Amino acid sequence: MNVFDYLLRESGFLYKKFLLGNREELSFSELYHESLRLARFLRETHGQNNNILLVSPNSSFFLVAYLAIMKSGNVCVPLNPSIEDNNLNFVAELCDSKIAFISSSLQHTKWDFIEKVYYAIPETINGNNKLSLNLFDEDKFDENRLAEIIFTSGSTGEPKGVMITHKNIIANTDSIIKYLHLTGDDVMEIVLPFYYCYGLSLLHTHMKVGGSIVFNNNFMFLGSVINDLKKYECTGFAGVPSHFQILLRKSKSFKTESFPSLRYVTQAGGKLHKAFIKEFTDHQPDIAFYVMYGQTEATARLSYLPPDKLEEKLGSLGKAIPGVVLDIIDDSGKSIQDPGIVGELVAKGDNIMKGYLGDEEDTKKTVQDGWLHTGDLAYKDEEGYFYHTARMKEIIKVGGRRISPKEIEEVIVTIPGVVDCSISGIYDDILGEALKADIVVSDMNDEMVDEIFFKRLCAEKLALEKVPQVIHFSNRLDIAPTGKKTK
Repeated sequence: MNVFDYLLRESGFLYKKFLLGNREELSFSELYHESLRLARFLRETHGQNNNILLVSPNSSFFLVAYLAIMKSGNVCVPLNPSIEDNNLNFVAELCDSKIAFISSSLQHTKWDFIEKVYYAIPETINGNNKLSLNLFDEDKFDENRLAEIIFTSGSTGEPKGVMITHKNIIANTDSIIKYLHLTGDDVMEIVLPFYYCYGLSLLHTHMKVGGSIVFNNNFMFLGSVINDLKKYECTGFAGVPSHFQILLRKSKSFKTESFPSLRYVTQAGGKLHKAFIKEFTDHQPDIAFYVMYGQTEATARLSYLPPDKLEEKLGSLGKAIPGVVLDIIDDSGKSIQDPGIVGELVAKGDNIMKGYLGDEEDTKKTVQDGWLHTGDLAYKDEEGYFYHTARMKEIIKVGGRRISPKEIEEVIVTIPGVVDCSISGIYDDILGEALKADIVVSDMNDEMVDEIFFKRLCAEKLALEKVPQVIHFSNRLDIAPTGKKTK
């Protein structure tokens, strides 16, 4: 089944508002018909099996284009609106993308290399506007076809395209709905972007059950988030660790506010320290707190910790979501049965990606015999609850976003006088992890040995979240006899 039909089969004809908000509103019926109209246009004008870029903040424009691209038999490639030029060119070339939907707020010459760019949803269709749904021949639709490609930072510094099928999305959406007990009465406050799999999972689940969503693209204005939760009687809120840390430590009112409609919150995108979870539940005991774990390679979600187990199993990733099997394996690939023994966490289910676009080697390493090798070290307790201990990969998560150190290091070492640069993650009260740059220079008296100078350089060439918060200079490079750095 096509994801479009799966998501909107029951809810698509509702006159109920799906998107709520001060700036934009959209009913299920409007979303269904506008997306279907655009899907027909895309099929007639561009055919199918194209990798179509979608670059936009969360908006009705994104919603319509996203659904239409998948319904038309094409593949959606949602991208960060602040993507760097070099990464954009890399992605477009890898995907062989000739078509793009770009938010009108992002009109810029940087898109000139794309053959056809749409800055708005086309008003008219070439051909018959009354074409039947059979145009898409859904009876023969293969749900193992690609639906979307989600790009995430790779260990090489180049983005990796995670290929997600229609079946992947359907399986993960079903699972999440089951364990969160979502219904048409649920209203989700969304601060997560849709180029991120966590954000997309919120969209899919609430569309499927006939619930509603509220966009808030300015989380740092904490007052607006709190107002949304009250004004729209939101029943759910989803965030990465930094969202909860900011709400708890930066907001003067969140801990004492009353949210009678807020049924639950979910936290994923990195580990939130126990102290923050306890602080939340101490001040908002009536709001169920779900700790979750997942990866883009798993469409979004792999495990969850039920709120009634939160106090007893504090620090745990929980157990596998419905339809997923989790296991711990040793270095030889054998399952570890004994509790407390650390190994690599692996997962199996219909939500596991098809592979990495254009990278068969990494695909074979990551997905073996149907098992996703997460690259995370973990153990399980006597009752089968999983606990994360460390990441095998060097990827750093800042505010829930995965960042490759090599990409930042490459920018800094372009400066004459820089001998070496190492990016590492350090503990941060707000972001969970912050970036530290250890820069080795040839001359400590050089005028370019200035923290502000390097931060400005990074800000010019990198997205804001990739700018190091802490910079340390030295003129000594410690290396082992092999030539490898020892620090």
